[in-house]
Amino acid sequence: MSWFLMKEVGHLKKQIFIECSLAEQAVSKAVTAVSRRDGKLAEEVIRSDEQIDQMEVEVEEECLKILALHQPVAADLRYVIAMLKINNDLERIGDLAVNIAQQALVIARAQPMAIPFDFVGLVEKTRKMLRSSLEAMVNLDADLAQCVLNSDDEVDAIHADMYGRVQAGIRQEPRKMDLFIRMLSVSKNLERIADATTNIAEDVIYLIKGKIVRHYASEQEEKK
Repeated sequence: MSWFLMKEVGHLKKQIFIECSLAEQAVSKAVTAVSRRDGKLAEEVIRSDEQIDQMEVEVEEECLKILALHQPVAADLRYVIAMLKINNDLERIGDLAVNIAQQALVIARAQPMAIPFDFVGLVEKTRKMLRSSLEAMVNLDADLAQCVLNSDDEVDAIHADMYGRVQAGIRQEPRKMDLFIRMLSVSKNLERIADATTNIAEDVIYLIKGKIVRHYASEQEEKK
């Protein structure tokens, strides 16, 4: 790797690490806004999305500049390609955090109600997946990335259980139907954040091993 390419890649790493931190903070604040019924915190998440969007543009421009000016090969090329894809998922996670925050604004103004599903469990598993996928990227840890892939089914199961609980809740308290539906939206957005973290973990494995694994799980299911 030339000195100039090393310098550009180092700058790219700094940018992507900042974006990782912003996305993780957005998710943390969004779910806290729901659990604490904190409208001001929800508004803070919504305002911060512009910063994540700007970082996403800057990272993409940096990746394209490296590809155009330095024409990296082998591991360097894999790194830039992986960062391009991870960059897109980080911006998506920021958008999903905003979706949760928008629901939190309404929930904060409504009468308190019991959350009709394992919200704490879903939040903890999703945040752990996000944190682990980012740590795997920073530390180039393929084993940790694989653990993220293995955790996705747990989040899917909690979200799937939410539908039945919402139906039962609406039957018991039909006047709270709007809130039940909003909580379902919160659950769905957390499940999508988990999917995005899975994408990041897959790209980390590609970065380290040069192996595309995103279709591996479905292929294994078909063989059973």
